[in-house]
Amino acid sequence: MLTPWEIKRKEYMPPLIMLKLNIKGSFFLAKVILLNLGTLKKMKKQGQKNIYMRPKLTYNIPKYKSSMKFCNLDEKYLRPTLYCDCRAPEIIALANELGAFKKSDREFAETAFEFAKRKIILEIIPLDGVVEVLQRGTGTCIHKISLFIALCRAAGIRGRYKFYALKMLDQWMQPAIDHAPLMKQWYDAMGYFLLHGEGEIYLDGKWIPADVGAEPQRQAAAGLPVTKLGEDSIGLWLFPIPGTITRRESVPLGLGFTGNLLIKRVAPDSVAGINIGILEQIERGGKIIEETGGEKTYDTMTRKKREPEKPKIELDEKKEIIFEG
Repeated sequence: MLTPWEIKRKEYMPPLIMLKLNIKGSFFLAKVILLNLGTLKKMKKQGQKNIYMRPKLTYNIPKYKSSMKFCNLDEKYLRPTLYCDCRAPEIIALANELGAFKKSDREFAETAFEFAKRKIILEIIPLDGVVEVLQRGTGTCIHKISLFIALCRAAGIRGRYKFYALKMLDQWMQPAIDHAPLMKQWYDAMGYFLLHGEGEIYLDGKWIPADVGAEPQRQAAAGLPVTKLGEDSIGLWLFPIPGTITRRESVPLGLGFTGNLLIKRVAPDSVAGINIGILEQIERGGKIIEETGGEKTYDTMTRKKREPEKPKIELDEKKEIIFEG
């Protein structure tokens, strides 16, 4: 059972900005429900139309051995926190398989980053722990970043969360809108509850950004470069609502409560539509990468297109008056 001391020490208490967002979102969600009671009743009578099939795991979970090394320090950003059990046997086993304590900290962090980014597929579901994420192979941005942070902490690399409410690009929303009744309105409400979560890890004396939320295929479907460890998604494909960015050691208590209610009870069909749209986006992006000539070629071309054009300078020959002595 959590004690008041542990809640304070590990930053489990939601910051004021999150509480304000939840209050504002609750009013917005209530308004959406009241204005669409007829539609909701009709959808329930018809039954759920969107049937989401979770993709199969593309990796094996390694077996834990008592001889495996892991970081056991009770220090901030290195210890287990809510939904992020970096001491779980499955996490320790995976960290060792990925090269913990054998590779340099940066090399390991890059390997763990690519695993969380590529192997865990985005799915809108209620929050749960990193072991469940690993066993399932899917999760929200917060699930994915929790797994990455847990792997880094297990390897002795400090990791923390960065949360913010955001405005998404139209490319990210369109697949969901195509499949989900009332999705645009649900999204406006969900934006207050399902905050975007990314991470930061401490390397070479400074905190560097790590956003594992987007698979390469989804980035390709939106015409974006395939981001790497150290590249910030802010300003590239995500745009925070001003004043909502907060950094924490842990996922705060109660973060997923209202969002879980929306996912499980209020709009499960709409959420299933989002998840179907995500898989279609991944398939479409995979084809784009293949047709371009591979991920490396696609990424190079996309980054080149996004570079600002350099001004062209033309020098005209100028005839000058020459005085002869």
